[in-house]
Amino acid sequence: MLNRDYIPEAFLGQGWGSNDDQPVTAKKREWAVRMVLADDHPIVLGALQAVLQAEPGMEIVGAAPDGATALAMIRAHEPDMAVLDINMPKLGALDVLDALKADGLATRVVLFTGSATDEQVAIGVERGAWGLLLKDYAIDTLIACLRTVATGRRWLPEELVASAVQRAAERREADDRLERVLTAREYDIAGLVAQGLSNKHIARALAISEGTVKIHLHNTYEKLGGLNRTSLAVLMQNAQDLRRSYSRAFEARAVAYQGAGR
Repeated sequence: MLNRDYIPEAFLGQGWGSNDDQPVTAKKREWAVRMVLADDHPIVLGALQAVLQAEPGMEIVGAAPDGATALAMIRAHEPDMAVLDINMPKLGALDVLDALKADGLATRVVLFTGSATDEQVAIGVERGAWGLLLKDYAIDTLIACLRTVATGRRWLPEELVASAVQRAAERREADDRLERVLTAREYDIAGLVAQGLSNKHIARALAISEGTVKIHLHNTYEKLGGLNRTSLAVLMQNAQDLRRSYSRAFEARAVAYQGAGR
């Protein structure tokens, strides 16, 4: 039986919250929440579509195997909601979020994923995702999330979002600190240390002496509170992973913006 707590008042008596055994009439379909689904795994996409099509008050207007196709469907149908896998070919869900904002579309995006990095969760929240769901959640949780979002309330579980956003913020702060305290040369050398290069190979790569590399590393360790080579490598790897994450997002966002003018 449908939980009436998740139903907008305007929908009650229009096919939402009525007896599940009643036939779905044209009037009920008129008030259905229209959705686009996207996942690059056909079995997952098919199962998701089958589950939601069977739910009263939900209408699937498109199912896409990648982000670019999903974006085209959203632009064509302007659905109320889109349930999108975070990691998809061509465009990910985060890039679709950006494109929808550029288009001025009000479709509410729910991120649906098997796993997500802290940065992806933080970026999703920043870009206005309405919901976040893991694929191993129970079907009842999926339905509850979608009905909650349909009423204009966000579904962002604290156990998933709060810690991820905090860790992402700490990594960004660490990266900002590296840029603030290190010179450009020190930052370059630290980056090569993170790649596993020896001082000798760093010297060759930068066309400087091995002694100069040692001096720069000594200064870097001092500036960062007495780090050693291993901890410096870990710190730089985290910073580089963060930069790559944002770089990929910006590149994909540029592709999405190219189609923003419909």
